Amino acid sequence: MMSFLQKPFSVFLQVLFFLLLMCIPTFFAFHPNSSATSFGAAKYAVAEGNKEAEALLKWKASLDDNHNQAVLSSWVGSSPCKWLGITCDNSGSVANFSLPHFGLRGTLHSFNFSSLPNLLTLNLKNNSLYGTIPLEIGLLTSLNVLYLDKNNLTGLIPSSIGNLRNLSFLNIAENNLSGFVPPVIGQLESLVELSLHSNNLNGSLPPEMNNLTHLMILHLFSNNFTGHLPQDLCLGGLLVNFTAALNHFSGPIPKSLRNCPRLFRVRLEWNQLTGNISEDFGLYPNLNYMDLSHNDLYGELTWKWGGFHNLTSLKLSNNNITGEIPSELGKATRLQVIDLSSNLLKGTIPKELAQLKALFNLILHNNHLFGVLPVEIQMLSQLRALNLASNNLGGSIPKQLGECSNLLQLNLSHNKFIGSIPSEIGFLHFLGNLDLSGNLLAGEIPSQIGQLNQLETMNLSHNKLSGLIPTAFVDLVSLTDIDISYNELEGPIPKIKAFIEAPYEAFINNSGLCGNVSGLKPCTLLTSRRKSNKIVILILFPLLGSLLLLLIMVGCLYFHRRTSRERVSCLGERQSPHSFVVWGHEEEILHETVIQATNNFNFNNCIGKGGYGIVYRAMLPTGQVVAVKKLHPSREGELVDLKTFRNEIHMLIDIRHRNIVKLYGFCSLIEHSFLVYEFIERGNLKMNLSSEEQAMDLDWNRRLNVVKGVANALSYLHHDCSPPIIHRDISSSNVLLDSEYEAHVSDFGTARLLMPDSTNWTSFAGTFGYIAPELAYTMRVNEKCDVYSFGVVTMEVIMGMHPGDLISSLSASAFSSSSFSQINQHSLLKDVIDQRIPLPENRVAEGVVSIIKIAFACLLANPQSRPTMRQVASQLIARWPPLPKSFSEITLEDLMPQTTVTG
Repeated sequence: MMSFLQKPFSVFLQVLFFLLLMCIPTFFAFHPNSSATSFGAAKYAVAEGNKEAEALLKWKASLDDNHNQAVLSSWVGSSPCKWLGITCDNSGSVANFSLPHFGLRGTLHSFNFSSLPNLLTLNLKNNSLYGTIPLEIGLLTSLNVLYLDKNNLTGLIPSSIGNLRNLSFLNIAENNLSGFVPPVIGQLESLVELSLHSNNLNGSLPPEMNNLTHLMILHLFSNNFTGHLPQDLCLGGLLVNFTAALNHFSGPIPKSLRNCPRLFRVRLEWNQLTGNISEDFGLYPNLNYMDLSHNDLYGELTWKWGGFHNLTSLKLSNNNITGEIPSELGKATRLQVIDLSSNLLKGTIPKELAQLKALFNLILHNNHLFGVLPVEIQMLSQLRALNLASNNLGGSIPKQLGECSNLLQLNLSHNKFIGSIPSEIGFLHFLGNLDLSGNLLAGEIPSQIGQLNQLETMNLSHNKLSGLIPTAFVDLVSLTDIDISYNELEGPIPKIKAFIEAPYEAFINNSGLCGNVSGLKPCTLLTSRRKSNKIVILILFPLLGSLLLLLIMVGCLYFHRRTSRERVSCLGERQSPHSFVVWGHEEEILHETVIQATNNFNFNNCIGKGGYGIVYRAMLPTGQVVAVKKLHPSREGELVDLKTFRNEIHMLIDIRHRNIVKLYGFCSLIEHSFLVYEFIERGNLKMNLSSEEQAMDLDWNRRLNVVKGVANALSYLHHDCSPPIIHRDISSSNVLLDSEYEAHVSDFGTARLLMPDSTNWTSFAGTFGYIAPELAYTMRVNEKCDVYSFGVVTMEVIMGMHPGDLISSLSASAFSSSSFSQINQHSLLKDVIDQRIPLPENRVAEGVVSIIKIAFACLLANPQSRPTMRQVASQLIARWPPLPKSFSEITLEDLMPQTTVTG
């Protein structure tokens, strides 16, 4: 019975199975999304996966070292969807390839991009890839994200990149890419991010970039771009982050930025951008960071500061901004950094800035600000750096400054502050740098400064400070650099390293300092002399009184007779017919004293000759050594050029700069006229370079510093004097070196004031071999003539001799290749520089290369293509860029300007 029942059931199952098999094709026919389709898709995916896996494995095999193989150890088999850094779409095709920060080393040339047709993301940032970007990368037509930044890629941006029409994010920054940005970049109209920064790209940006109206992020900084910025960058109003700093862009700020309310970060510093800052910007409620420094912008700060609620950094230094600092700036209450230095600002410092409770940097130096420092500054409790140097601020230094307890740097130098140094400065326990030099401060140095045990540098020079140096200074254990010169201080110097190792120049022109330092008298000797002096004074005082009265009577008679036959011109607060004032001395110095000190201008005391006079060394009775420049007389007994003489006096009398020779006084008489300068110990640069022994002492560090010093001096004359001063005779003979090899520019006999809007046509002046080429066909003088001469002097410093034909050839055709070939553009730099000292290395080598590049730019034939001296000086304090290759492999061609730069 059971077997009978089992048999029909078995047959039933067989029949049912057969019917199911018969129905399957029909089922699949009417249901295309069923498992049959999946089977087909899977079969296709396996085929595609094999193809993609093969391409990826081939690229893996091309990588350089075993490290890469270990990182990609999961890349085995034929299913890449499970591999490290790979994700696939629903069909099993590779959609995302992301291996950032893995240290992979190799090229992209073994990558078969056509095998990955569905790739959406390619992210290989921050690896060690090198070589060029392959043209075949235009085959990734579905690509949405391409990140190849932070590698070592070289060559051009391939024009085939324009085929990536779906691209939204393109970042190829921080490589070594060169050449132009291809116009096809404008076809990528979906781009949201474009980052090209930190490469060697050059030339003008293509106008097609104006098509990129969906951009939110645009990074162009740290390249060599020239020309104008695209004017329609923010036409879509979406731009959030825009950086184009450290290039050579010129022309106006993009007009579209006026209506770009989403801006969060803007960095355009270190270009040559022009325009009215009052008109080129709008209202940016989201703006967090703005840096427009080191450009040629002008206008006033008339923005609606109340609308800048999120602004934390405002940097507008080294422009031509005028007007006053608006009190409304205090409404931007999140500001942390304000840098308005090196502009043309006037007026007072608004007390409303005290509302900026988050402010930690206030940098306003090198302007024309006047008035007092507001006592409200005490409210800036977070302040770290306060730099108000080189203005016209006056009054007393407010004691409330001591409540800014977080200050690290305080620089109030070169103003007109009076009164004493407030003892409350001793409360600034974190202070590392203190500079109060070049003011009218008097009284004693407060002992509380000795509490600043983190103080590293202190400059109190060129004031009227008196009395003893506080004994508490022995606690300044961190102090490394001091300068207390040109005061009225006396007594022993503290026995700490900073004072003991300081050069004599840090103490000169004080009334009675002593100590075991070269140039100072021992304190014991000074003490005994003071005791004996007291006795002598008690005995001789009555006698001296009588003699003094007699001398006054004789002197009056003598002066009356002399003034009847002599023409006298004197400078100083006090004027007497035969005296002039030497700055830093209480007494007047008789002109006869100078004549005696030079032994009646004896040739044995001659230390130099110039076109306008002979220079003598003279030691005054005070012990100070000075340089006396006696002007050439004519046959009639008059000055060869009285106008030249007066020019030099009136300009130098107001100039106080560490790299410019100081004028102490002058006298102009019928029989002789002379100027009295500070004495610069090592003589002129030309003499130091021509001497074998002295040239070897001028190592590369010192030579770089000489170039910086000359640049700083010219930048001051051109940009910080009003009106600007053109030297007109910059040469190695007119650059003097002191005992520390610091450069000092001298001889302003041919200098001219550059008045605004004047034509400045003038007679010929200058030294042959240093004169700008345009003066051969025009007598129009401007500051670019000095820039050219600076370029010649710089090359002379580097080569150890006048560059001669090299300079002539370089400037003849603005570095055209045909002219440059006359001196062999492939000449190695190491064969051109001074052979008397070892080749520079490391950072010094980078400095030498950078300075030569700057010099070549200064020597361009077109004056407008040369940089300004402010730009030069700024570049010389910037960080040197790394060398593109070994120093010994660099050629002169490598250093040629690729494009002209409008100064």
